[in-house]
Amino acid sequence: MDYVVRVEQLSSHPLAVVRRRAAGHELSKVVPDACGVVWSALRAQQVAGAGRHVAIYLDDQINLEVGVELDAPFAGYGEVVGSVTPGGLVATTTHYGSYGRLNEAHDAIHLWCGSNGHRLTGPRWEVYGHWQDEWNNDPTKIHTDIFHLLVADERAG
Repeated sequence: MDYVVRVEQLSSHPLAVVRRRAAGHELSKVVPDACGVVWSALRAQQVAGAGRHVAIYLDDQINLEVGVELDAPFAGYGEVVGSVTPGGLVATTTHYGSYGRLNEAHDAIHLWCGSNGHRLTGPRWEVYGHWQDEWNNDPTKIHTDIFHLLVADERAG
């Protein structure tokens, strides 16, 4: 797949999340399970304004926050806590297709940044499009936005 990578300035966005640590091969189970925990807490608290699912990879050890976008900060409920997406300068692209191939979009961002003098720093995250029933029949329509935080106002050498 050809990826169009672009640089954007983003503001932080409120989230409700659970914190997890996972091995790479566990992500296909850990992320959906964590999303379910968050949705259950939001329903129990009757929180309005819940949006798309988000997974923030905090480091290369795969410590992550998994949850849901919100319209306002979340005070917490059980293991579900309030958080925010990182704010700042990012490299971003959109992946169309299977979640199992999201690594291709991350790799494209790494390559693009290396070729265009941008340095990656800190977390990276995925924002999953709202599920559409048609995706069951055509997984190429599944879309996920990928973001990598960049070193602000600095160009690699």
